[in-house]
Amino acid sequence: MSARSRRTPVLAAGLLAALTTAACGGDPGTGEGASGGAAADTVTVAASDDACQVAESELAAGTHSFAVTNDGSQVTEFYVYAEGDRVMGEVENIAPGVTRELLVELPAGDYETACKPGMVGDGLRNALTVTGEAAQLSEDETLAQAATDYQRYVRSQTAALTEQTAAFVDAVKAGDVEGAKALFPVARTYWERIEPVAEVFGDLDPRIDGREGDQAEGEDFTGYHRIEQALWVGGTTADMAPYADQLLADVQEVVSLADQTTLDPLQLANGAKALLDEIATGKITGEEDRYSHTDLWDFAANLEGSEAAVQALRPYLEEADPELVAEIDERFAATEAELEQYRSGDGWLLYDQLTQEQLRGLSDSVTALTESVSRVAAVVADR
Repeated sequence: MSARSRRTPVLAAGLLAALTTAACGGDPGTGEGASGGAAADTVTVAASDDACQVAESELAAGTHSFAVTNDGSQVTEFYVYAEGDRVMGEVENIAPGVTRELLVELPAGDYETACKPGMVGDGLRNALTVTGEAAQLSEDETLAQAATDYQRYVRSQTAALTEQTAAFVDAVKAGDVEGAKALFPVARTYWERIEPVAEVFGDLDPRIDGREGDQAEGEDFTGYHRIEQALWVGGTTADMAPYADQLLADVQEVVSLADQTTLDPLQLANGAKALLDEIATGKITGEEDRYSHTDLWDFAANLEGSEAAVQALRPYLEEADPELVAEIDERFAATEAELEQYRSGDGWLLYDQLTQEQLRGLSDSVTALTESVSRVAAVVADR
């Protein structure tokens, strides 16, 4: 989720609250100096329904921690954007009264911060100027290799994403409703695995993966979920050809950009947690694939993508905090085992086939895993 907007229904509030609390776990890291080590400072952000008050408008180059407190009545998000709305860092689903923290590494340049009350639109923005020079985390040889290894993983997924989305689009345009339904969760698997990099690129993510109701006033509902609605609610592909063509074009553009993009170490660490937040705010609630109920395909893909990001960082983490690595391994295994109960053939049971008790078991396992993975960014920042 990320550049895209999200609205979480009231019926999912209990599960979301539990997972949001877990996602807040962990000390984001504090320290002195901004030379590529622990956060140089904590920049407070007071978010409300009509304001986004960032304590600083100028920062020294380096790693900074943003502590975002939601004083409003709506769930909000916080972003740090580089030129062209390229996402440098984000923290989502900040419930009223909750403080969430974001570690982000910022080289010298001009940025914007944004709060998004209601998680829609361009947000309430402020200019942020970063000056000076600082050693970057990627200057650490092991962390640089982690980014390279993860980029290799992304490229393996983008090839399949292009191929499977093209097949899905062909089925839609041919009027093959059942064929398109079968391909829908398969194509999305590859998308969901690489969201930490795919969602960096401005409006592409919401155009591809936005859900009905996520759009700002005047924006069209497009992408995978627009076609999902037609397939499962209308039982037709009529009038979907333009949406299908646009989806494929947008996916091809993301793939081109993603294949050329190397995430910095903190983006990689934050991305590992963001994928688990995706499960918390969409998959575990049934909100993501609300028409097809294929949420467990996405759940599994987010889990695999998060694990791939952590594995890329593993050589560094094993040296820096071997106890955390052991804990994360144990909790990934527990979550995967919990999910494996609901496998069906080559895929998964539909969301609406699971009981509330079964969903609670999945929720509890993701809660524990998210708490552990949320600590990775602090370990990376504290090199």
